[in-house]
Amino acid sequence: MARGCPSCSCTLRLTSIPVCPLSVQTHRDGTYHYELGRALAPLRDDGVLIVGSGSATHNLRRILRTFAPTSDEPVPEWVAEFDAWLRESLLNGRHDDVKRYEERAPFAKLAHPRPDHFYPLHVALGAAGPEAKAELIHRSWSNATLSYASYRFTTKQEDTLTTLVCD
Repeated sequence: MARGCPSCSCTLRLTSIPVCPLSVQTHRDGTYHYELGRALAPLRDDGVLIVGSGSATHNLRRILRTFAPTSDEPVPEWVAEFDAWLRESLLNGRHDDVKRYEERAPFAKLAHPRPDHFYPLHVALGAAGPEAKAELIHRSWSNATLSYASYRFTTKQEDTLTTLVCD
């Protein structure tokens, strides 16, 4: 992904808030992107909000295009299991599992055949720190296969918003 995360950066550019998009490195792994976030963590002390824009599940080849985006069709097993695994891993502080999702998550390759829409979560999680607590702040689906679960991460020392993952 040569131009960074487009969703939030385009939206924020319409305001007076300075934005610096960061490209993910699809040839690297989740641990690399988590550590990249750790390197960015000191920016929080300067009032920088670190936003990861991606998708909890993102497989466009398996998208249920026959359904309207807001359809109430049941979510396929592979999507539901990966999304539940991600939620439980984040809410229970299992950062190592998230970093190694390709080995530990059910249906990881189906949920994310390419990691470019998932690595922003790793950067945001890393920026929040190893003691970060996750909170599910939004959950919705599109085309029965795209999960737009959004999380915010807070540190143990502070109970304020430090990192937000959105789409």
